[in-house]
Amino acid sequence: MRIVRTTAIAQGPRALQKRKDAGVESAAILTAVAGSFLLAGFVKGVIGLGLPTVSIGLLGLLMTPAQAAAILVVPSLVTNVWQAAAGRGLLALMRRLWSLLTGICIGTFFGVALLPHDDSGRATMWLGLLLVLYAAFGFVKGRFVVPRHAETWLGLLVGTVNGALSAATGIFVIPATPYIQSLEFDRDKLVQALGLSFTVSTITLAVALAYGGQMQTSITGPSIVALAAALAGMGLGQLIRGRVKEATFRLWFFLGLLLLGVHLALPGLL
Repeated sequence: MRIVRTTAIAQGPRALQKRKDAGVESAAILTAVAGSFLLAGFVKGVIGLGLPTVSIGLLGLLMTPAQAAAILVVPSLVTNVWQAAAGRGLLALMRRLWSLLTGICIGTFFGVALLPHDDSGRATMWLGLLLVLYAAFGFVKGRFVVPRHAETWLGLLVGTVNGALSAATGIFVIPATPYIQSLEFDRDKLVQALGLSFTVSTITLAVALAYGGQMQTSITGPSIVALAAALAGMGLGQLIRGRVKEATFRLWFFLGLLLLGVHLALPGLL
């Protein structure tokens, strides 16, 4: 999960910027929005994450990062809520993850208040490299297991770090995703837990940024198109996930983390 702040966006070449600012409600742009979020929703439906990375990566070719981020807010929140609410045992899952979710809230407000935003991209690059290493560890069938008696204090610590890093970089996946995966949920419960974590992260960061005057109003027309396409893609992805074996899902999950890590790290390495 990733939210991009809409203040202090670097400006590109004037000609390209003029083309991107030409409007976001033309038929061509709406078609591109629909296609981007259909694919992004499908990826999220299969592995439980990746909606912002895929959608902003594609829409960034046609519009400014601020416009793409504004369009993303509504479909990101709705799909995260859907992902968290899907399946049984949501309240039991919340009770088990309460310390992680509390830490996310604490760390996010702490980060927004005290930490500088990662405009240089270096923190984002390092988070991407950590994702690549974690995915490689998963490919060789290595795993971390957190004992139940340590979940309370470790979840609070992980959540606080995750919230602070999300405030600085806009990225929600480190270290919460490896921590949740270490709790040894089955594939559907893992995806549900990720959705719960991302929902709390999205809401908390949006509230914290809005309180600081750093969020802009979403673009209504493209956001509605993006939401419909993301929900359709996510529904299709969930159908595919339900038909694959646990071993296949594990492969896709770590492949998704690997690609996400490369996407985050590569711009800072070039």
